[in-house]
Amino acid sequence: MRQGFPTAVPGQVVGLLGGSFDPAHAGHVHITREALRRFGLDRVWWLVSPGNPLKARGPAPLVQRMEHARRVMRHPRVVVTDIEARLGMRYTAQTIRALRRRYPGVRFVWLMGADNLAQLHRWDDWRSIVEAVPIGVLARPGDRLAARMSPAARVYRQHRVPAAMAHRLGRMTPPAWAFVNVPMHAASSTAIRAGGGWA
Repeated sequence: MRQGFPTAVPGQVVGLLGGSFDPAHAGHVHITREALRRFGLDRVWWLVSPGNPLKARGPAPLVQRMEHARRVMRHPRVVVTDIEARLGMRYTAQTIRALRRRYPGVRFVWLMGADNLAQLHRWDDWRSIVEAVPIGVLARPGDRLAARMSPAARVYRQHRVPAAMAHRLGRMTPPAWAFVNVPMHAASSTAIRAGGGWA
């Protein structure tokens, strides 16, 4: 990292997994490893966000979430970063625009669980996200049907990439999105907080 920013070179395919990570857990690790394998990614960056605009309650302090995420996610091709805070960004569409300017020639893939695809149409400027970078969707427990029937999935149904070609997603011109089923892992940050496992 240079000045707190991850390094990447033109031609690399970098998966972006954004979220509050409040707290990071084994489920995040699981989908990250699956994303590296299934979408043909060179790297994954965890974008630990300053806060989620769709959630009323603020997350734990950023420094605390970053430290915990780095303890949980240990992989040579994964970087835990607070780049959104460094860039002064709060919305995914803004972040993607800023990253594409800062890293010309790097191929970014936005990663999300199927639960996020189901509500993507509620995100700020969501269509610009789909039009800017390919999207890799990983199925999570209970969210597969809602995700596939979501407004975003319906609007961009003709741009869905067959799962068998998902490993080429990062080399495709957006809009392009792939939906892959992965072995299930039911861990959730909400359940961890509810159980008192996160201060």
